[in-house]
Parts: sequence; structure tokens; C-alpha cells
Amino acid sequence: MELKDKVAIITGAAGGIGKATAKLFADEGAKLVLVDLKMEALEEAAQELALEPHQYLLVAADVSKEEDVANYVRQAKEKFGRVDVLFNNAGIEGLVAPLVEQTAENLDNVLNVNVKGVFFGIKHVLPIMIEQKSGSIINTSSIAGWIGFPGITPYVASKHAVIGITKNAALEAAHTGVRVNAISPAPIETRMMRAVEEGSAPGKAEEMKKAYTEAIPMKRYGEPEEVAQLVLFLASDRSRYITGSTYLIDGGYVAQ
Repeated sequence: MELKDKVAIITGAAGGIGKATAKLFADEGAKLVLVDLKMEALEEAAQELALEPHQYLLVAADVSKEEDVANYVRQAKEKFGRVDVLFNNAGIEGLVAPLVEQTAENLDNVLNVNVKGVFFGIKHVLPIMIEQKSGSIINTSSIAGWIGFPGITPYVASKHAVIGITKNAALEAAHTGVRVNAISPAPIETRMMRAVEEGSAPGKAEEMKKAYTEAIPMKRYGEPEEVAQLVLFLASDRSRYITGSTYLIDGGYVAQ
């Protein structure tokens, strides 16, 4: 069991990738701190995953608010005594529309969750990990952190920012025993992609999914469980000499 007795915080834990990662981490022996916006969704996820009561803590939090982030980190430390892994995974896609039709409100919402959420998570977990002289932080970027996607400019900007934050945090922490990396998924079979498909062509979501799928060299979306396996690798000691890196998991999309 690669994460036996390790304590892992997962944000966006009630969503597709977060929930798949929670299941895999639990199977690998981790104690879990599951964070999402609504407690009801977290409770449903914990029940679906059949987690043992002693194995997890649920914390409702808005990751765009620093006090909420500080609170989930504090609760994790109080319950389990340490934090070994932070999977900074919470994110939103925002409004799908051309740049000239994007609102200031949507830009703020996307940047607040996708950028501030990652920034605050690292800021508040890092001191605990530095004191322990060990820890792994994994941030969720996207292939939209590497290339452009018309219609989701705020999201693209936010995911580029996540890669920048990852590099800087990794450099600042490299001498402490703490590692910071990021993952960049292509379209994954989750609620977010359903929203992007519908937003790209209202009423023609199935057609958009076919078009997105055709653009991927492997001709399919990824599965949340496949992303979870990459997160496990970066969380585990198998990646102990890896920091400051961003891993594509995209079926070959960015290689084109």
C-alpha cells in the first residue's frame, strides 16, 4: 500500500477526478481529508466510496476564500497530526463564450477558484510539510495550461497560471524535502466536460463530444481513474526525485 498511514487532502473531492483519486488513495492506505463546496455532496461521495469513519474527514470549503482554506488545513492537522499530500484539484470551467462576451464577474470567479484556490492551498499546507521535511503537492492544471481553447479564455488563463505557481512553489520548497508538481488532463469523462460540450454548442452537446473526441489521437476521453493513477504516482515515494514538473495525461493531444 503506497500511501499507508499517509494523510492526503483532496479538494474538489466530490467531483469525478477528486472522487476517483479518493477511492484509489483509500485503497492504498491513506487517511483522507475530503474538501468540496457542499457538505451534502461530500457525504454522498464518502458513502459511495464506502469509507471507514476513522479513515476520513469531510470539510465544506470555498477554496477561493483564504480563511476556508486555512480552516481545512487546520482541521486536517488537528485530526490526523500531519499532512503528507495535497491534491489541489478544485476547479470550475466558467462561462463558455468568446472573449469579447466574457464578463468581469466570470473572469473573477474562474481566477478566484482555479488560481487563488491553488495558491492558498500551497500557502497553508507548505509550512506543515516543511516542518515534517516531507510532502507532495499536486496541482490540477489542464491541456488548457499548455495551449489555447477558443471560448474559455478565463479558464485557459487560470490553468496557465497553475503551471507557473507550481514551478515557483517547487523551486522555493526544493531544499525542504517537499515536492510540488502538476497534472494536465485532456477531456475527461466528468461533469465539467458535459458543461463545456453544451456550452460550446447549445443543444448539440453530443456533436461537440464527437468533435472533441476526434481531435484526440487516442480517439477517446480519459477516465477519472486514469488521472487518479497519475496523481498516486506523484503522491508516492516512486516520484521522490520529481518536482516542478507538469505531466500531460491527454491521449496525445498536445503532441500534435
